[in-house]
Amino acid sequence: IRTKDGNTTRLVHTLNGSGLAIGRTMAALLENGQQPDGSVKLPQALVPYFGCDRLQPE
Repeated sequence: IRTKDGNTTRLVHTLNGSGLAIGRTMAALLENGQQPDGSVKLPQALVPYFGCDRLQPE
């Protein structure tokens, strides 16, 4: 898939989440990061995007 920006043609990296199997990605995060208190510890690579190091129930 390509897109045009003026005279430049670029490749599209993902379209509508097609780069990842979103359901399986979320399941892997939950399975691998779940803590005894119910929170989910995020991998260090995702911390800058989430702005926190764990997800906690309210």
